Amino acid sequence: MESNNLKWLYLDFNSYFATIEQQVRPGLRKKPIAIVPSITDYTCAIAASYEAKKLGIKTGTMIHEAKKRCPDLICVQADHEKYIYYHHKLVNEISKHIPVEQVCSIDEVACRLLGKECDPKIIVSKAIAIKKNIKKNIGDYISCSIGISTNKFLAKTASNLQKPNGLKIIEEKKILERISHLKLSDLTGIGKRMEARLFLAGITSVEKLYQLSPKNMRKIWGNVGGERFWYMLRGKDVEDTRTQTRTIGHSHVLHPSWRDPKKAKEVMRRLVLKAASRLRRKEFLCTNLKISIKTSAGKKIKFIEKFQKVNDSFSILEKADKIWRTLTVNYKINKIIQVNVILYNLYSINSKQINLLDSLENNSQIEKRKKRLISKTIDSINARFGRDSVTIGALPNEMIQFSGTKIAFTRIPDIKEFYE
Repeated sequence: MESNNLKWLYLDFNSYFATIEQQVRPGLRKKPIAIVPSITDYTCAIAASYEAKKLGIKTGTMIHEAKKRCPDLICVQADHEKYIYYHHKLVNEISKHIPVEQVCSIDEVACRLLGKECDPKIIVSKAIAIKKNIKKNIGDYISCSIGISTNKFLAKTASNLQKPNGLKIIEEKKILERISHLKLSDLTGIGKRMEARLFLAGITSVEKLYQLSPKNMRKIWGNVGGERFWYMLRGKDVEDTRTQTRTIGHSHVLHPSWRDPKKAKEVMRRLVLKAASRLRRKEFLCTNLKISIKTSAGKKIKFIEKFQKVNDSFSILEKADKIWRTLTVNYKINKIIQVNVILYNLYSINSKQINLLDSLENNSQIEKRKKRLISKTIDSINARFGRDSVTIGALPNEMIQFSGTKIAFTRIPDIKEFYE
């Protein structure tokens, strides 16, 4: 096997959440399981084991529909702290063999190849060693698929070619041969909207996509991203575009017993407090709060409040309560099935964009400073003595253990979030 300018190894843990549960609880192994936010038929699967996937159950499948396909389906409530714990153990194990360049999500990491690692025989041997040692040192039921290629995009594509427990290489000279059988939507970066746009342009296969010129690809994408994609598709190692935090938010699908507006408001306030705590920990101020709900009738309603730069819980809760009053007065809502809270238009506390007027010590600013100090003190107490040791306003007993923290597949929460 000749060297083909290999530069990246991409590792994807198979059915991660479900596999961790099967690792910890051997009685769940080889059984169809769905990981859910709460034990109810009125929620959806956030992950599924391979046994469940074979029956058509996947992320997003409603549980009442999943049980029709598989009456023996076992639902397991998500334990996000556990998944983060294993995530760090796995990253540490991989790092013993090869430096981890980027943690891409809770279940995916990318490693840049250097020196002799670019040799196919050496990197394949190392990939096999990583697989063996994960099973030996972390968990015998944990498997991963590994892809190796000339850039991170194709290495990720290679990791998807054989699941579970795969190991595939996409060489520069055989790119089209290796990926021509894939659907357009199998390629990272092509979602439903982009696929529809490509179809309208007559591009219905990976082979046709590969034949496009950089100019035409840019035209279809509508920006320079199309040209970047052209180079990545040909194995060129294009640098990532840097992103920064633009929003801080949380959402929660409500248990049936929490779907009336009064109880849903308590969940909303808990999510606001959590988002505000994250805002302070990341040293941001914000000027916008958006709260959106989804009703049992399927209707989506959202309201936005704008304000001066703040990060204290008192000010943000005041705006949240105002939004909720507007929601309940303007709309006749019987049941709410989901609540979303987003803080945005963020400013770093140390940013030069902070207006001089914001720092003047008038009465209003003194009051703001008091609220910030009290909010930070509450953060410190809760971090030391446990979540909700101190909170703003009455908190029903049923809410004491409510975290609100969920793992987006592209964002690993800081462990501190579980105590906010």
